[in-house]
Amino acid sequence: MAPGATKPQEAEAGRSQASELASIDTELIELLFFAYRDFTSDPDQILQRIEFGRAHHRVLHFVDRQPGLTVADLLDTLRITKQSLARVLKQLVDSGHIHQVMGAEDRRQRKLYTTEKGRKLALDLAKPQSRRIAKALRDLPAGSRDTIVGFLRGMLDGGK
Repeated sequence: MAPGATKPQEAEAGRSQASELASIDTELIELLFFAYRDFTSDPDQILQRIEFGRAHHRVLHFVDRQPGLTVADLLDTLRITKQSLARVLKQLVDSGHIHQVMGAEDRRQRKLYTTEKGRKLALDLAKPQSRRIAKALRDLPAGSRDTIVGFLRGMLDGGK
């Protein structure tokens, strides 16, 4: 028993906690944990071989999808600090995966592009994830993808 608590107080606390837990969708929470673990496992293996991690994957993905993305926009997209991006971006530039170009109008601005090597790695990382998504969608009813997109967008802060 907690110090100073009586048996009736503990019983009430237990019922209150059970009531709160009943309103929590633990199944979906756990499925999201497990889905994320498995969704990232294939790229993680590829990244490990070249001593990169998930931060490298995220940067590479968004730069490849949006050629000319500025560092400022990338920081905003990823919601990370300049300091955490600087290390990862330097490694991607030094390894020949990303190329930086000074902005034409504003020389302080840096625009980012994947190199051929970077595009190939981005594709290699996306392929197993795309296969996993296609497999999950295969047996679902028509229109399920749109429902899933809506659900995932609803999970985002701001519901983008």
